[in-house]
Amino acid sequence: MKIYILTIILSIFLLETSYAKNSYFEEGKKLFNNKRYVDSKIYFEKDIVFNPKNENSYLYLAKIFKKTEKDNLEENNLKTVLLLNPKNEEAIYLLALLNIKKSNFSKVRELILTMESVCKKMCSTTIEIKKNLDESQKSK
Repeated sequence: MKIYILTIILSIFLLETSYAKNSYFEEGKKLFNNKRYVDSKIYFEKDIVFNPKNENSYLYLAKIFKKTEKDNLEENNLKTVLLLNPKNEEAIYLLALLNIKKSNFSKVRELILTMESVCKKMCSTTIEIKKNLDESQKSK
């Protein structure tokens, strides 16, 4: 009888934990889409605690830090996304824009090559990055 009760309690706990993993990210995404960045940040961080390999939570954290102009935190999260998934086009794109802002043009050229080799959905952004790079180099 004790084993039966223990099994039920353990099953409920595992179901709640599984639900929490999904709900933290989804709740964070809803809040982000409603421009509630501080609140959404908390949910993405909670999601990372339960699922440290969820590249999407790191990507959204990077977007939050981009909006709040915390370049180092944005860069750290984008690099984490690329460690988890080197073909994440959005992270490559955002990292390229950040490096243009930092005037790290050699890194931007490297990221353009990476984008060209992996792009499937965001191929047109390569042209935008090149244009931004040219404009930034001319103004320096």
